[in-house]
Formats: sequence, structure tokens, C-alpha cells
Amino acid sequence: MSDKEKDKKDKDKKPKAAHGGAPGKGDHKADHKGGDKGGDKKARKPKAAEAETDSAASDEPQQPAPPARLYGIYNEKIVPELQQTLGYKNKLAVPRLEKIVISMGLGKAICVENNKAKMEQAEKELSVISGQKVVRCKAKKSVANFKVREGQDTGLKVTLRGTRMYEFLDRLITLAIPRVKDFRGLNPTGFDKAGNFNFGFTEQTVFPEVDAATVTFQQGMNITMVTTARTPKEGRELLKLFGMPFREEGKQDK
Repeated sequence: MSDKEKDKKDKDKKPKAAHGGAPGKGDHKADHKGGDKGGDKKARKPKAAEAETDSAASDEPQQPAPPARLYGIYNEKIVPELQQTLGYKNKLAVPRLEKIVISMGLGKAICVENNKAKMEQAEKELSVISGQKVVRCKAKKSVANFKVREGQDTGLKVTLRGTRMYEFLDRLITLAIPRVKDFRGLNPTGFDKAGNFNFGFTEQTVFPEVDAATVTFQQGMNITMVTTARTPKEGRELLKLFGMPFREEGKQDK
């Protein structure tokens, strides 16, 4: 065996360096990269921590909504004036508005025409007008002449109290009533013995919340204002100070 062949065998037996470099160099790079990734993970906020900060921000106490405009006017101006005119010494004895009831009668559309789409449309419009969910009224007994069955939906109603009541009254006086055609004032004799006032509209489009382009049929409604007044005179004075436009006694409808 020659010397050249021995030298070749010795070279093949020698271990080769990984990647042509010193051992540990590649390991150092790998460790360095891994360290950067770990540092980035620690620097970033986890999603759970972000969710906790968002929930903490949402749990902060929010400012309460301002009271209705007419409620402030009632306490500041109407109560002292009614004390002078009606002779009440105690503020709690002064008449006040207790609730407002809005009702729609849809018996003809449901019982005669059997059109349930009108009931759904009227329910949407009344909920938009009042800003509250509407209650369906059902027939208490069956009447064959009117094609009414017991338990059948015949109308809609909604009862407003508190802030929503005063906000509805504000929109009614300032926006809805001025939109009535040929308006000459509300009937001042629409009070019952307990001082509650009843009146109605022949169409729902007087309220600006209802889009007239989407209205498929005209539907009237009745509005009842329930007060704590003892007589019709006290109830009339209360609603006058709120701004209800009553017709003068000398003027009559032609």
C-alpha cells in the first residue's frame, strides 16, 4: 500500500466541522434568536390582560342621563304657580301627571279584513312613537256579529311613566300637535270627573318619528293623560301650564 493511499484514508477518518465553522457558533445564533422571541413575548401584553383593562374601563361609573325638560319645568315653575292658583300649602298635594296611555283599535283590520300584516305594521309604528314595547289587547268574549273570537288580537296599547312620559309629552306638544292640519285647539271639555284628559289623532303621520313614505294605511290613536287632579279644573290648569294648546271657550268648530 503506497503512502498516498494511506494519506487519503487518514483524511477520510478525520471528523468534519459542522457548517464549516467552529462548533458552538451555530448554537450561539440559535440561542440568540430564541432569546429575542422570548423577549418579544414578554414585552407584548396577552389578550387576557387587554380584555381585563377594557372591562375595567367599561365598569367605571357613567354619568346619569339628564332629567326630562318638562320635569324640570314642572318642579321649578308649575308647582309654585299651582300652589298660588289652587291654594295648596303642601307641594306634594299639587296635581301631577301620573301616566300617559296610548291605544290603537285595529278590530276592523283584523276581524273583518283578516289582515295580520296591518297589526304588525301598526305595532312597529306605535313602538317607534312611544319608544317602548307595545302590548297587544285581546278580546275578552266572542261576538259573532263583529266576527270576533275570544282571545283574538283586537288592538294595541302602551303605558308611559317617568322620564319617557315627560319626553313623549314634550314631543307631542312641540312637534306632533303643530303638524295637525287645520288645528284649532284641543277640546277643553275632554276631561272626566277625576281630571284625566282624553283626545285622539286621526293618523299616525303627525309624529315625525314615523316615515310617511313607508305608511301603507292611516291609523288613528287615542291618548289618555292620567293625573292626580281631583277636579277637571285642576287637571286643565296643570296641562295648560305644561303647554297644551286648548281651544278657547268662545271659539267652536265650524
